[in-house]
Amino acid sequence: MNKQKNSSDLSDVLRALQQEEVIAYPTEAVFGLGCDPDSEKAVNALLALKQRPWQKGLILIAANYEQLKPYVNDAALSDAQREAIFSVWPGPVTWVIPARPETPRWLTGSFDSLAVRVSDHPLVQQLCAQYGKPVVSTSANLSGQEPCRTTDEIRIQFGSSLPVLTGQVGGRLNPSEIRDALTGKQFRQG
Repeated sequence: MNKQKNSSDLSDVLRALQQEEVIAYPTEAVFGLGCDPDSEKAVNALLALKQRPWQKGLILIAANYEQLKPYVNDAALSDAQREAIFSVWPGPVTWVIPARPETPRWLTGSFDSLAVRVSDHPLVQQLCAQYGKPVVSTSANLSGQEPCRTTDEIRIQFGSSLPVLTGQVGGRLNPSEIRDALTGKQFRQG
């Protein structure tokens, strides 16, 4: 892997995030589409590109739990619930946690909770650490299409103007597992 090329791509992608653009980046199983979670303009652009209704809500992906605290109601979690979350993080498990009242609806959709994940993918870790906060994460695919697993597939579905963090997806075949942090109930198998 060419480190020089990736660090150049990382700075391009970070600049795109700061300019409220949508980006693509590799995750544990597939490429994700992401943007600045605090920019309604960026989130609306992502939803339009993905052809996804806002009501479904979105996932935030982060380098660490501290980055997620401005968006989730940490006080709603018991020590045992927090322990269950941290036992699989960083990793490919997304947890649905009650959202803070001020968390924007463009992230939570029609829910009072937010889906969040601390990724163990090294490029996601780097991206979020250098950006200083989480990014929105939804699979990179147009409605009805298979999720993209390579940069070439991104170009085919989204064209060449979408900023892409070049790299390999992790070895997982399935998207992240999704669980309810309060009940432990599984919403999606990983």
